Amino acid sequence: MHHYCLVSGFYMYKKFTLLLLVGMLVATYSNAQTENDTIEIKKWLMGHISALADTSMHGRGYVKNGRGMAAEYIKKEFKKYNLQPAGRKKTYVQSYSFPVNSFPGRMELTVNGTTLAPGKDYIVDASSHSFSGNNLVFEKKDLSGIRGNEDWQKVIKSFKTPGKVYLLENVDSACKKLGIRKHFLPYLLPKGCYIIPQTDKFIWTVECENSESTVFYVKEDALPATIKTLNVQVQAEFINDAESQNLVATLPGEVKDTFLAITAHYDHLGMMGGNAIFTGASDNASGTAMLLYLANYFSTHPHHYSLLFISFSGEEAGLLGSEYFIRHPRVPLKNIKLLTNIDIMGDASEGITVVNATEYPNQFNQLQDINNRYNYLPQVKSRGKAANSDHYFFSEKGVPSFFIYSNGGKGHYHDVFDTADEVSLNHIGSIAHLLIDFLKEIK
Repeated sequence: MHHYCLVSGFYMYKKFTLLLLVGMLVATYSNAQTENDTIEIKKWLMGHISALADTSMHGRGYVKNGRGMAAEYIKKEFKKYNLQPAGRKKTYVQSYSFPVNSFPGRMELTVNGTTLAPGKDYIVDASSHSFSGNNLVFEKKDLSGIRGNEDWQKVIKSFKTPGKVYLLENVDSACKKLGIRKHFLPYLLPKGCYIIPQTDKFIWTVECENSESTVFYVKEDALPATIKTLNVQVQAEFINDAESQNLVATLPGEVKDTFLAITAHYDHLGMMGGNAIFTGASDNASGTAMLLYLANYFSTHPHHYSLLFISFSGEEAGLLGSEYFIRHPRVPLKNIKLLTNIDIMGDASEGITVVNATEYPNQFNQLQDINNRYNYLPQVKSRGKAANSDHYFFSEKGVPSFFIYSNGGKGHYHDVFDTADEVSLNHIGSIAHLLIDFLKEIK
């Protein structure tokens, strides 16, 4: 009996060891497959990011038809994946227009004979008017004494010399006393040229209005202690009706009349003159590339609900594309079960953040559960409501909507440094897997 137990125990030990080895081999193979898959996803996404953020796209903005070129690129990809136009339309295109200020011509700021680098040494306020002049008279204006509107009106009256450039000091404190945000100041300034020294990071934008003033934000260390000569050239062009396109497509699922929407904006800031291009690799060539990846994946994999893909324009100008879609939906809004908006997918070293997580806790818990189950990302952070991307107008209309963006990277945002070679795509494959699993499990 004792001998039998020893033999039986020996064989059981061998069987256990064999099963353990097989399990380890399977796990190793699975991990290798997952790693290879992640590498392929990263390579696929980087190809599209590089194309959309190439300088030939002119920043996908309002100079040299950059946004139009990007729209054509996306339409070709939609056709390649056999996506169908949404609703009764026979085209992906949803056209609309809006006013916008642009800078298609010369952009130059020369101080004491040194030409400063646009985008690096300075940016011009996006609402700025055209201005031109050489050997301009220069004067400093200290705004620290402003206590309210009466003091401000006195300062305004002192800007009376045509062709003079004013360097404004202590702007932040003045705006605080006036109860206005800094970006609103150019609309209060009279016609003329102004320099505002800045130590903070440059963040450019898109403006749909045109101020009378021309305002430069200049890095403090780019300005000499004594300014002797100033040359300025700014060519602005206000476009009353800048034509833009949302691109809308579907993939029918088992349930034809209920949709899971995947959205991302493809527009960016464009160009500030002829030399400064804001290519927007992370914001939002990366999100657009992820949308295209999901469209490509689901075009060959079965899915329960129908999928709605929307690539918005006009986001950087104030969520104008998504607002237009809400007013002219290609499918009934009540038929959208969930919308997932994707923006800034450049680096997820610190995981992702989900805006509206607090508004839709059941869906958020489902997303977190999938992430915990497969250990995709370091963390999935919860955030409340925010009007910071194209999900906003949908959720305001009662459509359950998430906005997902990645956390990590070098912090390039709305600047000339947000280029394809600065995008790491850390954990990008994991985001793709997480989104696919999430969309598949929604019932």
